[in-house]
Amino acid sequence: MKKLSTLLLGIGIMGATSAVAQDAVTYTDQEKLHDIAEAVKAERIEQDIRKLVSFGTRHTLSETESDTRGIGAARRWVYEEFKRISADCGGCLEVMYVSDIIEGEERIPNATEVKSVIAIQRGTTDPDRYVMMSGDIDSRVSDVMDSTSDAPGANDNASGVAGTLEAARVLSQYNFDGSIVYAALSGEEQGLFGGKILANKAKQNKWRIMAVLNNDMIGNIEGINGVINNTTARIFAEGTRMDETDREATMRRFYGGENDSPSRNLARYIDTMADRYIPNLDTMIIYRLDRFGRGGHHRPFNDLGYPGVRIMETNENYNRQHQDLRTENGIEYGDTIEGVDFDYAAKLTALNAVSLAGMSWAPEPPQNVDIRGAVQPSTTLTWNDARGDKNVMGYKVYWRLTSEPQWQWSRYVGDVNEYTLENVVIDNYIFGVASVSPDGFESPVVFPGPAGEFSIEFEDDADDN
Repeated sequence: MKKLSTLLLGIGIMGATSAVAQDAVTYTDQEKLHDIAEAVKAERIEQDIRKLVSFGTRHTLSETESDTRGIGAARRWVYEEFKRISADCGGCLEVMYVSDIIEGEERIPNATEVKSVIAIQRGTTDPDRYVMMSGDIDSRVSDVMDSTSDAPGANDNASGVAGTLEAARVLSQYNFDGSIVYAALSGEEQGLFGGKILANKAKQNKWRIMAVLNNDMIGNIEGINGVINNTTARIFAEGTRMDETDREATMRRFYGGENDSPSRNLARYIDTMADRYIPNLDTMIIYRLDRFGRGGHHRPFNDLGYPGVRIMETNENYNRQHQDLRTENGIEYGDTIEGVDFDYAAKLTALNAVSLAGMSWAPEPPQNVDIRGAVQPSTTLTWNDARGDKNVMGYKVYWRLTSEPQWQWSRYVGDVNEYTLENVVIDNYIFGVASVSPDGFESPVVFPGPAGEFSIEFEDDADDN
């Protein structure tokens, strides 16, 4: 009787006469993604974190001429490490500095070159489409303007840079349809300047960025609250997109989408990757741009309309963040190597790697997704093909109850640009569409309308449409 009741309830919810199992969320397991996850090595991440710590301080305003101390030595080492990785894949990475002079700011009062290091792995069929993984080179102590004291920055954020380098080592052994950017950003502690500089460069050069995965503190498992846990991680994702216009805000009020920004659906994608490919890791999607009242290097990309999230540990230890090295009342303060769990950092790096690979082998998300069905028994979705991508086999329609955090049902609908879900009432669900490659790789799901659109419009796009 219980099984029958459950089935009838499911049919009632779906508003369909077929069994619920017919439309349960399905996916194609990808052996290559399992291989990528297993290829990430904690030992290499540990070596890189120790090397970054060895520079003493990596403060944005610190020494730039020394070969052994300061931000200059650190970024030159990162640059050369990317070059070594590129040599191992036959020159597959374009390694470069991205910089600008910043001055007159509260935390950068005098003219300072904020210089980040990036490496681009070009896609084979759609090289103008990008996904990005980033970490922050710079470190700090209690006084944000103290550029001379030792600031190891082992977890914040040598762990994120080391993870980015390791992801590049692993993924550079594969060819992808889309391009991947590996970024070691500077100036984060002084005001997110490295991210602002790179985000502006991306928009000026019309990069079609589908995802920014900002990794900021991925190595600590012992929280200030006493919790020790290496099985969870957080994904912070903004709701309403920052570049929303007044008209789009009005549309969202009537049609929904406040919980289905591209960043939120990117987070859902990464959460699903954790469930499928990273053993013993459960990710929490946090419905917030970042920690309460705080910020990270994904924010400058969000500000320009790019989908971006922050991936990080669940339990922070504030005694190890932004602290002078000292011991008080038996408590050790400071972001030292002893506070980093390298296996955990490898686990979160693997999550990044499989997510980047999955999106880069998948087609671009569909464009101009639209929906209709008001005061009708059925719901119809329409969309345009992914721009600049020949890797599309077809499309998949997703839907869920409005109160549910993850997609509940899906249906592969083939290579079409319109599909009607019969007897599924538009008022009761959230809907979306994903692109599917011939070998079953899927893009993140796109919510209908401007609230969920993954691509951004550049200045002369209007003339092209």
